[in-house]
Amino acid sequence: MSSIESSKLCEDKEMEVETLPVGWKRVRLSDKNYFKIVGSGIDYYKGSKYYLSTTSIQGTKIVNIEDVISFKNRPSRANMQPKKGRLTFAKMRDTIKVLLIDEKLEEDYILSTGFAIFETIEDPKFVYQYLLSRFFNNQKDIFAEGTTQEAISNDDFEKIYINLPTLPEQQKISEILETVDNAIEKTDKIIEKYERIKQGLMQDLLTRGIDENGQIRSEETHRFKDSPLGRIPEEWKVVKLGEIGTIITGSTPNTFKPDFWDGNIVWITPDDLSKLDSKYIYTSKRKITKKGIKSCSAKLIPPNSIIISSRAPIGYLAISKISFATNQGCKSITLNSNNDPEFLYYCLHKYIQKMTTLGSGTTFGEISKSSLEEMEISIPNSKSEQQRIASTLSQIDKTIDKEENYKEKLERIKQGLMEDLLMGKVRVNHLIEKTNEE
Repeated sequence: MSSIESSKLCEDKEMEVETLPVGWKRVRLSDKNYFKIVGSGIDYYKGSKYYLSTTSIQGTKIVNIEDVISFKNRPSRANMQPKKGRLTFAKMRDTIKVLLIDEKLEEDYILSTGFAIFETIEDPKFVYQYLLSRFFNNQKDIFAEGTTQEAISNDDFEKIYINLPTLPEQQKISEILETVDNAIEKTDKIIEKYERIKQGLMQDLLTRGIDENGQIRSEETHRFKDSPLGRIPEEWKVVKLGEIGTIITGSTPNTFKPDFWDGNIVWITPDDLSKLDSKYIYTSKRKITKKGIKSCSAKLIPPNSIIISSRAPIGYLAISKISFATNQGCKSITLNSNNDPEFLYYCLHKYIQKMTTLGSGTTFGEISKSSLEEMEISIPNSKSEQQRIASTLSQIDKTIDKEENYKEKLERIKQGLMEDLLMGKVRVNHLIEKTNEE
């Protein structure tokens, strides 16, 4: 598709939405009456600053620092100057990374040339929300080009439009959307708090346990003993994983045999495990038939078995709530009746790092069945204590799930509001008038 055709397509897509409301205008991002595109180049500074590449940003948050740089010894791409009030977005296709630059960003950071930076005479908070919208990013993606990485250039700003209401409407719309953003951020902080609580509890419960009175043990009040894995309660033991359950490696039926596939037996792969947002798995992308299982060394595994991704990506875990089979990239553990699968799920999370170091292989890492069978873990002798520990951790997981569901609800509300408000489908004039009256 030529550049002219792309531009026409983008304009047509914008015009598919109803005619703009009275008082609104459709403005090109290159229009100097409204926007000023900031070119590359940074002001001299002493000492060091943090360098942010596009991978440093996730959505609207800084998630990592690419490097600490001086003015003289900095990468060539560390050449975009953030200043308070400016807006910046990543120029790559299929990527939404947006920042409204504040004093801290201006003072401490330098940005990559993978970002576009501009100033506006409009309400920057409104434009910030517009940069997050599908309307803006659909346009950006249409014009993105490149061989190694598809991205827009500054020349493409001539083709990209932003719909601008009156300034009072901009301010009211950004206020509404910011209110939802604040609720999402508050929920994020609650989730982070409970995640920290969970990590602390796991550290305590999976090393000291809970006694019959519901108290976490300590060496001051309970008896502990030495073990190959360090100090553990007297009521605990160190066992090999193969001693408390049966470990089975999966297998794959012939992919060219249609009668082996599309059956009713859940067939789990490492990819299924890596995409879970729960400790339980109920289904999979593909299913096999009984004939498919019989054709290879795969086994039908009973419910409440633990599944581990033993081939890249290594170390993902789940408890299966149904009968299943796996491919050769997974190992399943069916526990004996003296042990609780929920406890083992949490216990193995403690040993995740150790599990990944068990991976070996020339092309890709893989945890062998024998390595898993020989891996030592510490567990309570009593199944009832295992269940007490699992129950405590499950309760905090439920709290985290509740908050995450609420966050997802807020994000859906935000998307709906953006659809309505940023294109003028729902007006806010009555809210502005009410504010003025007050």
